Amino acid sequence: MKKRLLTGAFLFALSLNADNTFIHQFFNDKVCDQVLNNDGYFKTCYDYKLKSAKYVAYTIDGSLVNKKNIKERPRFYEDLNIPKQYRSNYKDYTGSGYDRGHNFPDADADYSQRSLRSSYVLSQISPQEPSLNRSKKAWAGLERYERVIALKLGEVDVLDGIVFSNKPKRIGHNQIAVPSAFWKMIYSKKNNYQRCFYFDNKPIDETKSIKDYEVDCNKLF
Repeated sequence: MKKRLLTGAFLFALSLNADNTFIHQFFNDKVCDQVLNNDGYFKTCYDYKLKSAKYVAYTIDGSLVNKKNIKERPRFYEDLNIPKQYRSNYKDYTGSGYDRGHNFPDADADYSQRSLRSSYVLSQISPQEPSLNRSKKAWAGLERYERVIALKLGEVDVLDGIVFSNKPKRIGHNQIAVPSAFWKMIYSKKNNYQRCFYFDNKPIDETKSIKDYEVDCNKLF
């Protein structure tokens, strides 16, 4: 992955609702093999060689948080918008030791059946170490935190980055790449708010809390 310096001005301009010039920095045909719009619920920058998302961006509307909290979760499904030879499927994860980790969280989308189902498309799912994925002290807790901020601010923008080594581990029949790390930016231009977090894709240290993973947004990539 090419290193990229994210300035404060750039961060605040980057939003699904902002000028397309800034969105284009992460979602374009030089960075992505395919950009997926997912019915407008979130945006995915997809890489064919990795068979994975590289970036996922979305906006959380605070008025929709906890609106329904649909309990029954859909099945994961292949993204038919991607050529078959570049897709991942459900069985690629079976027995791999990795969770099917959401980048756009299902709990951010559980206000309607359609939005919830959109979050289960496998093009935005990544192999994630189970304790990282499930812990309230790590990724799951950070997903909850972004909803809390959306409730406080009314709306918040999120950009997820999926990081890979030069020779990533591969799993499944389709040989999908396993990320080495994940990062998340939570920000609001309107409210002059931004926080960034970085997690290695490995078992978590139970003595740490989410704040221990916070990093300087301007030094991410």
